[in-house]
Amino acid sequence: MPMLFRPVRLAVQSVLLVTTCLSVAASAQPRQTMAAVLPVPDNIPAARDVPYPGTVTLVVDATDTQRGIFTVRETIPVAQAGPLTLLYPKWLPGNHAPRGSIDDVAGLKISAGGQVLPWKRDPVEVYAVKVDVPQGATEVTVEFQYVSPVSNAQGRVVMTPEMLNLQWNLTAFYPAGYYARQIPVAATAILPAGWKYGVALEPVDPAATGTVAFKPVSFETLVDSPMFAGINFRQETLAPGVRLNIVADTPEELAATPDQIQKHRNLVTQATRLFGAQHYDHYDFLLAITDKMGGIGLEHHRSSENGVTPGYFTKWDEGAGRRNLLPHEYTHSWDGKYRRGADLYTAEYSQPMRNSLLWVYEGQTQYWGYVLQARSGIVSKEDTLAAYASIAATLDKRPGRSWRPLIDTTNDPILSARRPQPWVSWQRSEDYYNEGLLIWLDADMQIRELTKGKKSLDDFAKLFFGMNDRDWGVLTYQFADVAAALNKVVPYDWNTFLDTRVNQIAPRAPLGWLEKGGYRLVYAAEPTQWWKNNEKTAKNTDLTYSLGFTVGADGGLGQVIWDSPAFRAGLTNNAVITAVGGKAYSGDALKTAVKDAQTRKTPIQLLVKQGDRFSTVAIPYFDGPKYPRLEKVGKGTARLDTLLTAR
Repeated sequence: MPMLFRPVRLAVQSVLLVTTCLSVAASAQPRQTMAAVLPVPDNIPAARDVPYPGTVTLVVDATDTQRGIFTVRETIPVAQAGPLTLLYPKWLPGNHAPRGSIDDVAGLKISAGGQVLPWKRDPVEVYAVKVDVPQGATEVTVEFQYVSPVSNAQGRVVMTPEMLNLQWNLTAFYPAGYYARQIPVAATAILPAGWKYGVALEPVDPAATGTVAFKPVSFETLVDSPMFAGINFRQETLAPGVRLNIVADTPEELAATPDQIQKHRNLVTQATRLFGAQHYDHYDFLLAITDKMGGIGLEHHRSSENGVTPGYFTKWDEGAGRRNLLPHEYTHSWDGKYRRGADLYTAEYSQPMRNSLLWVYEGQTQYWGYVLQARSGIVSKEDTLAAYASIAATLDKRPGRSWRPLIDTTNDPILSARRPQPWVSWQRSEDYYNEGLLIWLDADMQIRELTKGKKSLDDFAKLFFGMNDRDWGVLTYQFADVAAALNKVVPYDWNTFLDTRVNQIAPRAPLGWLEKGGYRLVYAAEPTQWWKNNEKTAKNTDLTYSLGFTVGADGGLGQVIWDSPAFRAGLTNNAVITAVGGKAYSGDALKTAVKDAQTRKTPIQLLVKQGDRFSTVAIPYFDGPKYPRLEKVGKGTARLDTLLTAR
């Protein structure tokens, strides 16, 4: 019996020995190290609303048009020795995001009294540089080059041998610790010989050419006052104090007819009648007609930057093109610059902007831009209605509205930085522009119905934007202010009206304005002339509402609509259609295939190249061509017609 139990004792001892060894081994292993987290320091002096001690002088040499280099010399007065923080504009008004191009600043040198000073970039706020001002220094000199992009792959081209766009925020630092409106700056631009310019700043000598010095303004006003200049230049007076400054790649593009200029004069007349006040002391439209300099549409208080492709005047009859741009940007002088969402206005340009009210800032500006283009005649009423149809159809059939409310799209300038998106119909993009337009169409027609046509959104415009004539400061507002102003026009539950359209998920676009306005949205087999002109300009075939995609002249697919027939067949926007029904691709062949499938009831056959792979794709779509348009209900003048009629 004793022998029977011995193996058991040995087994137990073995287990204990193994367990002990494992415990020793485990204790010998290092524990997972938990790193300490360093706090993120805030080393930027807080902005104070007090005058800066002295006037900054800024000289920008813009003569190196061949290489696109701006050479900058800036002198900044200092009140005392010690640490100085200089900031480069980061959060730019009108961009709704941190877009300052500090990566294109090169050759930075800071000096005082002829002594070069070492500088260091802040490791947290990389748009800030720090320098120690030596004893006895009364100013520091900042020198650098802004090496602007020379191709679209590098960013927006702002200088060519024929023209330039001088945006002062690209060519200046400013001292931290002060509101931008409290820092005075005297700026000078050195332009190529023979060039003329347009700018909202006032020159010291209006007759000066080449080297042009401007009267001092605040840094806030300087950033808000860009320049267009060029060898091919034309200036037209549209109204007292309102000028149209045109630069172009070629002199032929300056050939605007008297009727075309008159329509731009009408724009000023219609806008001032609408708002009942002007929020500028003078205004300069800056218009570049070019396919060399980068396109732009950017609002300012007393000017706007507008970039269009050649043919703006010379191919006027070929379609509206970019002619909505000037009405939109001009409207911003009232909506966006003077009246501004409170969370968008910041003391200076290192402070983040918040975009929660862009459905007013951009959405209502989009609304008035389309109204004013029709009232002025810059774009015809027929083309404006056709544009409304396209906008309404696009947003009503946007699948992404099933999960994302409109208010969230106001974050897109920051989230996506306006990069192309793979599935924009599902992701949504900056829908606050055009869906904002639809919301304000809804509001206008609701006001007309409630007041039996006696009032409209025009009354809101005068009430909300039309106070304090010639005041070009900034008057902020919040959501409640918008609803309250609508209630002053006509009592209604405007808070709920706006909340459901802006903040809540809505499966359908706000289209109540259609019936109230005397129209309906239909899908026809033939496109409007506006649609045809857009296809011609874009050099594509637009089958958004049938197959569910756009396709370029080379067969390359543009946006494929989420859950469309094309989507369900497996197509994506990096594919290329090489053949339709066994024949080489063309836009006409594709349109014919859509028509034929309606009667033959056989799937449309496409040969598609995706990467290095070819495949045959069959799309079982049999409903024929579909193009949106607005169709009038009844006879006579409808409310929507009245909206677009000149005042």
